Amino acid sequence: MDDSSSARPTILVVDDTPDNLTLLSSLLQESYNVKVANRGDRALRIAFGASRPDLILLDIMMPDMDGYEVLRQLQASPATAEIPVIFVTAMDQVEDEQKGLDLGAVDYIAKPISPPIVLARIRTHLSLKQARDVLKEQKFQLEKKVALRTRDLTRERGKLSRLIQVGIGLSAERDESLLMDSILSGAMEISGADGGLLCLRSQDNFLHFSIVRANSLGIYLGGKGSGPPPFPRLPLFDTRTGEANHNHLALKVIHTGQPIHVEDIHYSQEHDFTPLLRFDKLTGYHSQSLLMVPLSTRGGEVIGVLQLLNAHHPDTGEIIPFPLELQSFVEALAAQAAIAIDNQNLIASQRALLDSFVEVISLAIDTKSNYTGGHCARVAEITRLLAEAACGQSEGELADFRLQSPEEWRELRFAALLHDCGKITTPDSVVDKATKLETIHNRIHEVRTRFEVLWRDAEVAYWRGRCEGNLSLEELEAKLAARQAALQEEFAFIAECNVGGEFMSNEKIERLKAIANQRWVRHFDDRLGLSIEELLLRKNHTPRPPPAEEFLLADLPEHVVPRDNPNPFGENPLGFQIQVPESLYNRGEIYNLCISRGTLTPEDRYKVAEHSIQTYAMLSRLPFPKGLERVPEYAGSHHEALNGSGYPRKLKAPQLSIPARILAVADIFEALTACDRPYKKAKTLSEALKIMSFMAKDGHIDPNVLDLLVNGGISQHYARKYLRPEQLDIALNP
Repeated sequence: MDDSSSARPTILVVDDTPDNLTLLSSLLQESYNVKVANRGDRALRIAFGASRPDLILLDIMMPDMDGYEVLRQLQASPATAEIPVIFVTAMDQVEDEQKGLDLGAVDYIAKPISPPIVLARIRTHLSLKQARDVLKEQKFQLEKKVALRTRDLTRERGKLSRLIQVGIGLSAERDESLLMDSILSGAMEISGADGGLLCLRSQDNFLHFSIVRANSLGIYLGGKGSGPPPFPRLPLFDTRTGEANHNHLALKVIHTGQPIHVEDIHYSQEHDFTPLLRFDKLTGYHSQSLLMVPLSTRGGEVIGVLQLLNAHHPDTGEIIPFPLELQSFVEALAAQAAIAIDNQNLIASQRALLDSFVEVISLAIDTKSNYTGGHCARVAEITRLLAEAACGQSEGELADFRLQSPEEWRELRFAALLHDCGKITTPDSVVDKATKLETIHNRIHEVRTRFEVLWRDAEVAYWRGRCEGNLSLEELEAKLAARQAALQEEFAFIAECNVGGEFMSNEKIERLKAIANQRWVRHFDDRLGLSIEELLLRKNHTPRPPPAEEFLLADLPEHVVPRDNPNPFGENPLGFQIQVPESLYNRGEIYNLCISRGTLTPEDRYKVAEHSIQTYAMLSRLPFPKGLERVPEYAGSHHEALNGSGYPRKLKAPQLSIPARILAVADIFEALTACDRPYKKAKTLSEALKIMSFMAKDGHIDPNVLDLLVNGGISQHYARKYLRPEQLDIALNP
């Protein structure tokens, strides 16, 4: 059969006897390929064969098979169900005609056969089949296109989803190395790249290689758990001329802020790929397609470069150029990465700023007093050692205590460094009050001057007596000597009381008051040369013009400085429970010299204790970030006691956290052993630990924390580093 006949439609004529459709078959052969079968099984073999017919004429009367059964089998098979079947039936068999149509035949021919009508019907059904075949092919092609497009959309959706996931991950990541790894791995996954690198710009205008990857070679440099890539950093500017350096593609991207897209570096003359080819030669890699995009912040500053190498076809795996539509995804990822890096740099800068601020405040507190320099730093050191020991406990009341995160350790360190920040508001004259009469200066000098006046008065009385002649010279000399000896002894007693080293008994207080009742005469106006504050303190008191008798020691009205605000806590939202003295200061000379222990008056003691109030109040006003919220609690509780006798809030054991207890013990130990206090002698190591053991028994400090200090080797470690040799009265472990 020639090509023209093979292109013609094929018609299978199935007849019960060869003669019934002979005329019709001969007519059909003029326009169609005709195959004839007079048996049902042969008709099915032809229909199911390699070259299936385009139309079947089926006589329902088969000698060996029911024609309806043939029709059923043709319709039941997907391979032949779409072949149109015209069945032939007797003229008067209406039921047979309907049955054939119900079984799937497209038409029927009733005998006797009219060739023109049959040919017309055949042409009609072949045309319909051809139209259906065309539609089927179009449908197939459309479905194929839809499937391909759906696949592409699924891939794009996957890339977009991955881009969103990476973006979310970047915004949440705090570890710098993990952040760099997420950026590069996300970009490589989205783009299908085999290799890539990430470079970041430093503040000193150098480009540093952060991560280098080549999956096909197993190269993984930089990132979590790996050292930085062994590549030299690249200067952004020429060190001699200061001009922009373009000797590397990454530098070019940094300076221009524009991406670089190359299909094959081996056929591109636009850029210098020498560094990349050098990398290939060094590692055995084969760089081909290239995509480089800048990492630009919201402000437009380019802070780094993302480079991708060798995109792979998702189906075949062959190296292909990076699709242009993919570049937008990579640029979007680079933008998110730049924001994440910029945010992390900002967070790091803010963290460093906060750390420096805390260090500066701590240093300022220590520097404020010449005698307490280093106190905050030493307390922070003891606190750290105690906290580490507490975290290592597996038994006892501290077994469950743990500081899990770096922020919790940072929180405790901040509290230790800032625990005395309230002392910024405490006058030096109170903090460093070394003698009872000390204010800004030691007023013992004024008292001594008065004794000098009395000394001179005694000498004047001696010479006046000689002039008057009422007493003998021996009597006058004896009287002068006795008076001067008494003055010497009385001043020595007052000076001794001023030091405050011993307990002031009632006998000493009575003697002090007796000495104070001595008189001397003032010949000058005591209101001249005074400050405005001093004049205000005297404005309601009647002046005593000279000459006026004055007591040797006195508690004068102007010695009492009233408190401007009698209710300093207001509504007291922080819950301070501390008795506030009526006066701000009482500088009365007798009042101060009668202090029973130490050098501080009740007003002074409140002023010193007020630093804990100010510490808690000041730190509570600061918006500490998450993870540092308990700094005010820890720092403001270092003078609280487990039995509720502490200050400023009189908290009890259940209200005091372990870090607050640790800080309290650290502060007391440092204070007892400090050798730079002017108002007390430094305790030896044994004395300090003995005092603290009594404090623990009295319910003042936590005995479990004290046990760590004593038996955990911390006190000895600290003593070896900070105490003087004469304080080391306990044998230290080697």
